[in-house]
Amino acid sequence: QLQLVESGGGLVQSGGSLRLSCGASGSSLGYYHIGWFHQAPGKEREGVSCITQSGGSTNYADSVKGRFTISRDNAKNTAYLQMNSLKPEDTGVYYCAALYRPFASSCGLFQSDFGSWGQGTQVTVSS
Repeated sequence: QLQLVESGGGLVQSGGSLRLSCGASGSSLGYYHIGWFHQAPGKEREGVSCITQSGGSTNYADSVKGRFTISRDNAKNTAYLQMNSLKPEDTGVYYCAALYRPFASSCGLFQSDFGSWGQGTQVTVSS
């Protein structure tokens, strides 16, 4: 069974950068689309970005377009979220999740589609 572990969170000043990693075990990450989700304090969790199995297609929430970049290295069984120009509103817990949909050429940010989730990593952006 696929298990996911996020890492790379921390405290950063506004305008700074962080790179989150999502490591997989129990199965090959290459079988899955990967999504990143963000839960700000006191708010619902929402989709940030996703990437298809091959990395050929990505999708971003409007709030992070031009600032965040999702990528993956299937050989390392790891996906990444590069976060630049961070803002205080980016503060919260970031989760990675996996979706098994082998014939899809694109991915969406519907949380209910994703079956495996990590425990999350905290990102705090100070103003």
